[in-house]
Amino acid sequence: MPSAGIVPRRAVQLAALFAMMVAFTAQLVGALLPVIPLFIAASVVNLGLDLVLQHKQPGLLAVLGRIRFDVTVRQLLRDMLILVGLLHIDGINPLEEQAPLTITLLLFYGTHFVCQAVAVLVRRTRSLPFVTRNIDASALRLCDAPPRILSRQTGRRLLRFSVPTTAGMMLTAITTDAYWGGIGLAVSLALSAGGTLYLSTWLLPKKRVANEKQALEWLDNWLAEYQPTVGMYFSGGASSAYQANMWLSTLAALDGNPIIVLRERFMVQKIEATDVPIVCIPKVANLMRLEHSTLKVLLHPANSGKTSQILRIPSIKHAFTNHGESDKLSSCNPYAKAYDEVWVAGPAARDRYQLADIGVEDKDVIEVGRPQLAPIQPYAGPPTGRPATVLYAPTWEGWDGNPGNTSVVLAGENIVRELLADENVRLLYKPHPMTGSVDPRAGAANSRIQAMIAEANAGRSGARPGPEAAAELARRAEELDALTTSAFRKSADELERMRLQGTPQEGRAAAVDAAVTAWEAAYWNSFPQWEHRIITTARPGIFSCFNEADVLISDVSSVVSDYLTSEKPYAVANTSGMSEDDFRANFPTVRAATILTPDASGVAGLLDAVRNPEQDTLAAERAELKEHLLGPSDPPSSVRFNQAALALGAKADERRIRMESRLSGIPGQRSQDDVNDAGTAGHETSGASDTTAAV
Repeated sequence: MPSAGIVPRRAVQLAALFAMMVAFTAQLVGALLPVIPLFIAASVVNLGLDLVLQHKQPGLLAVLGRIRFDVTVRQLLRDMLILVGLLHIDGINPLEEQAPLTITLLLFYGTHFVCQAVAVLVRRTRSLPFVTRNIDASALRLCDAPPRILSRQTGRRLLRFSVPTTAGMMLTAITTDAYWGGIGLAVSLALSAGGTLYLSTWLLPKKRVANEKQALEWLDNWLAEYQPTVGMYFSGGASSAYQANMWLSTLAALDGNPIIVLRERFMVQKIEATDVPIVCIPKVANLMRLEHSTLKVLLHPANSGKTSQILRIPSIKHAFTNHGESDKLSSCNPYAKAYDEVWVAGPAARDRYQLADIGVEDKDVIEVGRPQLAPIQPYAGPPTGRPATVLYAPTWEGWDGNPGNTSVVLAGENIVRELLADENVRLLYKPHPMTGSVDPRAGAANSRIQAMIAEANAGRSGARPGPEAAAELARRAEELDALTTSAFRKSADELERMRLQGTPQEGRAAAVDAAVTAWEAAYWNSFPQWEHRIITTARPGIFSCFNEADVLISDVSSVVSDYLTSEKPYAVANTSGMSEDDFRANFPTVRAATILTPDASGVAGLLDAVRNPEQDTLAAERAELKEHLLGPSDPPSSVRFNQAALALGAKADERRIRMESRLSGIPGQRSQDDVNDAGTAGHETSGASDTTAAV
C-alpha cells in the first residue's frame, strides 16, 4: 500500500502533466480562432510551466522524453503554434513580416543544435579514465568546467534562451508590430550563438585536459613515485559508503603508504574527510595497471560484483575485513574464501567461520580486533541525577526476508512505547540508514516510531540550554564543514573537483578529529537531557551515541559487538521466532544481553538493572564476551591490525621473489629489456600479461 506522502506527490505530478496538455490545447485553439488573450496567456503559461518543471520535477519530464515528447519537441511545437497564431492575426503581413521571423527562429534552433554538438565534444574531452582526490593532478592541465547551462543542461538552456523569443512574439501579437518579435528573436539568437562560441573555447589547447593515453601515463608515474604499499578497495552503491568510511582512520594509521581504490566515480565524493590518496578506476583494463605498482595489500570492507576483478591481480594480497561483525549469515559469506586472508575481531568470528563450513580455512582467519573502536568510552557507572539514556539502534531488514533481521517491524513500536512511558528515560533513536529500502513495512514502522517520539517530546517540558549552546553548535559545525567539505561551484565537474581536492594541507587529519570531537560535545550540549532525539544523519556517529547512552537496545548486528567495548548493559530483541534458549545458542553475541520479546516485555527489568548495578547480573558475562568477540586488549587492536598488514605484505614480497626466481630459472626466459632489444616485446609481453591476469 503506498504511503500517504506518495499519493499527493503523484497527484501533483499528474496535475502538472494535465496542465501542460491543457496549455498546449489552449494555445492551439487561441492560435486558430484566433482568441488573442487566450493565445497569449496559454503561450506564456505553457513556457513558464515547462521552466518550473525543469527545476522542480526533472524526472517527470524525463517520462515525456521516453515517449519522444522531449523538451526540444515541446519548445518547437510552442514556437510553431506561435507562428500559426501570428498568421491568423489581422495586421501582420505573412510575407513581409512573418517570413523574416521564421528564418530567424530557424537560425536560433540551428545554433541550439550546434551548441549541443559542441557540448558533447567538451564533455568527452573532460572525461579522464580515472578520478583522484588528495593527489596533486595539476600536471593533467585541469581547469574549471564550463557553465552547466551550456554543457549539460540542454533543456534549461533551450527554454531560458527561448524566453526573449516568446516575450517578443507576444508583444507582436498585441501590437501587430513584427518589430518586437524580431527584437526577441535577435536576443535569443545572440544568446545561443554567443553561448556556443564561449563553450567552444574549452576545445582550444589552453583549456584541453590530457587525453586518455597521457592521463594513464601520468597515473603510472604517480604510482611509481608515491609507491603505495597497502590500500583499501571499495565498490558499492551510494548508501553503502559508510562501510568504507569506518575504516578510514585505521587505514591512515598503518605503516607504509596507504591508498584507497574505488570503482564508481560518484563514490569519490562519498568518502569522508581523509588525507589518504584516493584513486577511482572504473574500467577493468585500467585497474590492471595496479599489478605493476608497488601495492602489496588491499583490504576489503565489503563484497561486491566488482571485487572479483581486482582479485585477478596475483601480485597483491587481499584481506577481507568486513564492515562489521555479527552472528548473521552475512558475516560468514562463502565469497570470503576468495581472499588470501579473512581478518576478524576475535575468537568468536573464527569459530563462526568454522561452524559455517563455507570453505574458509582456519589458518587464513587472522584475529586483529576492531581498531576503530578506540573512541568508545568504558562503563562509568549508573546514571545519577539525570534520566537514563537508552540508545535504540535497530538494524535494517536485510535481503533475505528473515523476520529476525530487524526488530523495527515486529517489536520496534512496542519497545519505543515502553521506553516513552518511563518519565526517567531519554531515548536516542538511530535506525540503520537502509531501513525500509527492501521491506516497505520496515519503512512504515520507522516513520510511526519517529512520530511517536515527536509526540512524546511535545508532551515534555523542562529547562533548555541557552542560545549560546546553539551558537556554539553552529560555530563548531562551520569549523568542521570547512575542514571536511569542499566548496564547489554548481557548474563544477569531476575535473574541477579533482583540481580543488588536490594534496591536503599538512595536519588536516588531526584537525578533523579535533573538530569532530568538539562538534559532538556541542551537539549533545545543545539539547536538554530530558529530550528524546531522533538521529538519522551521519553525525553524530554511532560511537558518539554509544558514549552518550547508558544502555543499548539493538538487534543481532555488529552494533552489539562494537558496543560491548564499553561493557555497558545491552539488550537484543528476539523477533526470530526462536525460544530464548535457542536464540542465545544460535547467536553468541546475545549471550550477555537481556532478551526482549516482540511485545517488549523485559524493558522494565532492563532499566532497573541500569539504574541499580546490584541487579545487573550480566556484568561479568559482558567482560568475558567482550574478549571472546573482540579479542584481548593487550596488545591493542591497532597494533595487531598493523602487524597483520605488515605480515601479509611480507607474503606478497615472498611470492614476488619466488616468481622472479622461477622465471629466471626457465630456460630461454629473457628479461623485458632483452625482449625489447630483440624487437618482439609487443607480442610476447601481451601474452605474458594475459596469462598473469587470468591467474
